Amino acid sequence: MRRVRFHARLLALYFAQYAKARLAYRADFAAAVLASFLGTAASFSVVLLLFSRFPHLAGWTYPEIVFLYGFSLLPYGLFSVVSSNLWDFADRYLVEGRFDRILLRPVSPLFQVLFESFRLESLQEVATGAVAIGWAVSRLPDVSPLGLALLPLWAVFGAVIYVSVFGLLTAASFWVEDRVGLAPPVFNLMSFGRYPITIYDLKVKLLLSTVIPFAFASFYPTALALGRGEFLPYFWAVPLVAVAFALLNVALWRRGIARYGSTGS
Repeated sequence: MRRVRFHARLLALYFAQYAKARLAYRADFAAAVLASFLGTAASFSVVLLLFSRFPHLAGWTYPEIVFLYGFSLLPYGLFSVVSSNLWDFADRYLVEGRFDRILLRPVSPLFQVLFESFRLESLQEVATGAVAIGWAVSRLPDVSPLGLALLPLWAVFGAVIYVSVFGLLTAASFWVEDRVGLAPPVFNLMSFGRYPITIYDLKVKLLLSTVIPFAFASFYPTALALGRGEFLPYFWAVPLVAVAFALLNVALWRRGIARYGSTGS
């Protein structure tokens, strides 16, 4: 618990310091937020336009689709806030030699990589998702109060799953010398988890529920709120999946760091 409190305090300090520096240029930050919002609104509007023409999609109503998509923005937004250093880890930290500096500090290297910088503008995705959920709830007849109350916590678990999956892919950079990395192809699969998993064939369902568990990050967490009893076992498994992949991520990073050789620069 002492280490948890230490890292929680350190995270708060990291975030406060970065936010202070980022908000020093308010016009630039406002432009970034606007650009991020327009991107989210564009992708959301395409979904709304497409599914508004159909009263049902594989048994899912239009408000339920909005609810699903709105919730998917919560873990995705939280993930985007802390994931910027994962995308260019191989190039920035390993190739350029900045990882040596990370290893000199008495703090977890993975912790430092994740929280050295933040993409604050991605918080608008969390706000947009919350608004979409509110709109959908006002049009859904039977929404579970417990399911709604647990949504924020399950969104955090979803963000942990995203971070862990891409953390595992990033850790492969210790073995595979690739400036681009393995993350970009997998990133495109995140959008699959924003829709009912019942619309996909068996292979996609298995992929999103096992190897790359994006369905546990964005789809299954809505099961209780929407009263989808057939998915409740998966709903309660979300915390277990998050913890399992987080531990796997930490273990792989430790192995990668153990074999890391300095650039010598």
